[in-house]
Amino acid sequence: MRMMMQMSIPVESGNHAARTGALGASMQKILEAIKPEAAYFGSFDGQRGGFIVFDLQDPSQIPAIAEPFFLAFNAKVTFFPVMTPQDLAKAAPEIEKAVKEHGKAA
Repeated sequence: MRMMMQMSIPVESGNHAARTGALGASMQKILEAIKPEAAYFGSFDGQRGGFIVFDLQDPSQIPAIAEPFFLAFNAKVTFFPVMTPQDLAKAAPEIEKAVKEHGKAA
């Protein structure tokens, strides 16, 4: 299942990692293990952070993905199942079915 993980690194933890040279090296090592489809980094609510899109084959993989961020950066992580446009197109019949069965006219 395609997942998007949002992670944010507290300022002090990020500053310490940056000062010691661990920020880039640790992030690179973690990303090599996850093998993301895409990774985007920026600032969120005044903290370093990012969005990482990857394939989660089994929920038991969640600790292996989250723990390195917790341990290396004291990061907060949140997981979201996501779809591509092709996935959404495949879901259209089920959306239409839900509308017929559960939708109410406004």
